[in-house]
Amino acid sequence: MEKFIITCMMGIVIGAVDILPMVKMKLDKYSIASAFVFYFTLPFIILNTELFHMVWWIKGGLLGGILALPMIIIVSKEDKKSGLPMLIMSTMLGEVISILAYLFSW
Repeated sequence: MEKFIITCMMGIVIGAVDILPMVKMKLDKYSIASAFVFYFTLPFIILNTELFHMVWWIKGGLLGGILALPMIIIVSKEDKKSGLPMLIMSTMLGEVISILAYLFSW
């Protein structure tokens, strides 16, 4: 149960970090909600996925970037400049999740 609560808290914090710039830029509420749900669920996926015995510090960034690709493709249809920043942010936040998981010794 403690692991579940810590993972939820991690998702809330990571989600908040991602949506704060979106709120500041006054994007629509559906985009903000979509990004928050993505980053809320991302720690659960990263922490419960084993990828070919991959080292912990690669797994989070790789999964974060790969899982964000469908969202990035959809957004890039309307805004061509936002694809790369979204990919970088997804990779970085996925990496932060891996580092936090390592520090909590999952």
